[in-house]
This record gives sequence, structure tokens and C-alpha cells, in this order.
Amino acid sequence: MPLLSWPRLAQRQRLPELMDQPGLDPELHAQALVGLRRINAVSRSAACLFEPIRALARALPPNAAPLRLLDVACGGGDLALDLAALAQRHGLALEVEGCDISPQAVALAEARARERALEASFFVSDVLADPLPDRFDVMVSSLFLHHLDSADAETLLARLAAGCRQLLLISDLLRTPLGYGLAWAGTRLLSRSPIVHIDGLLSVRGAFQLAEVAAMAERAGLDGVDLRRCWPERYLLRWSPAQAALSPAGPRG
Repeated sequence: MPLLSWPRLAQRQRLPELMDQPGLDPELHAQALVGLRRINAVSRSAACLFEPIRALARALPPNAAPLRLLDVACGGGDLALDLAALAQRHGLALEVEGCDISPQAVALAEARARERALEASFFVSDVLADPLPDRFDVMVSSLFLHHLDSADAETLLARLAAGCRQLLLISDLLRTPLGYGLAWAGTRLLSRSPIVHIDGLLSVRGAFQLAEVAAMAERAGLDGVDLRRCWPERYLLRWSPAQAALSPAGPRG
């Protein structure tokens, strides 16, 4: 099916994205990451995720240790660095790290941290296979779940819930006609990268619908999730061990 035709979105269509292909030309990869940075800035991705982080930080005792945050599958580090910048602007004590399976993406994230003079560190990790560090209060994943099949997505949700101490935040695209239209227009207005143009539409076709996310979270054992829509045709999943303890289903072992 040509990408410019309007696909049926009732069923998920997870197709290989160019950004995920091994051997992608580094220059094209870097150009695509720049385009994604611009799209995420316009989408206000960091602002959506920062609000629950700020609420958590402000609820802590005055002398509490800084919150430690891990951005999982961080790509070029834009979200992690935007969160670090927001924390700095609001006077919040937040220690930010990011991890990604791609050494090139991690190197770019480290370079961006130096350029922006922000305190953040990055490391290479396959979050579906490597052990997750247990030192983080907050774990964040943005625009990653749609790259996975349903089984791996559930595995990731369960692993992140088991690893985070206080708060888990998942943000991703919604598979809707409006989301597809916004992806078509936004990728072309905000990026010259042909990879972004193609992958933006493939991402929506491979994304989940809200009911599917809720069902996956339940199967992964995340009781008491807060799941809501946010601009532009994305969702935000919030979960914490405290929420799970208060859920009628209770915590799961």
C-alpha cells in the first residue's frame, strides 16, 4: 500500500521503520534525529511528562535526595535534556540519565548535553535484554512502545514497573485518523528528512490505541494506571507502586 494513501487503522500494522534498520547511513540518521528534535519541541513532549515529575518532586521532604530519572530508549537525548532543562528552570533537584541500544544515538546525546551545558549522562543498553539499573526513582519512555510487538511491549512495561521506585511514565502516539493526518503534515512541515517523512506515517500505523494500551498494562501487572490523551494525538500512561497498592486489585507479585 502506498504510504500516501489513507490506510485502515482499525488493526495495528507494525512495519519496519527506516530508523530501525542496521547499516543506516550516519549522516541520514543524524538528519532524521534533528527533524525528530524539532517535531518533539513543537509537540511539547517534555512539558507533558514534566508535570507529574514536578508534582512528585514537590511532594518530597525539603532535605530529600534528588530524584533520579532514566529515559529509556532515549535516542538522541532530546527528551532527557529537555527534562533536565525544565528541572533547572523550576529549581527541582533532578538527576537525569538516558539509555539507548544505539551507540551513535548515545554519542549524539552526550554531544547535545555538552552543547546545552546540561548535567545528564547516557549509556548504551538494550532495555529488553540487559538488566535494568535499580537506582532510578522515575523511569520514562517516549515514542518507543510503538516500535515493539505486543509481547515485547508488555515485557517492557513489566520490567520498567519492577525497576522504578516511585513513578513510571510512558508516552507514545495514538493510532487514529487524526494522528495519521497530523503525522503526514507535521513531518513535512518540520523536517526535510525523507526518513522522518516515511517513518512518521509508519509509526502511527504501528502505534496502539488507548484501549490496547490499557489492556497491555493490565496484562503486564500495572494495577491502578492513569491513562489519558494528550496533544498531539498521544497518550500518557502514569503508574506508581503507591497507585498499585491502592488499586482494588492490589499489588501483584
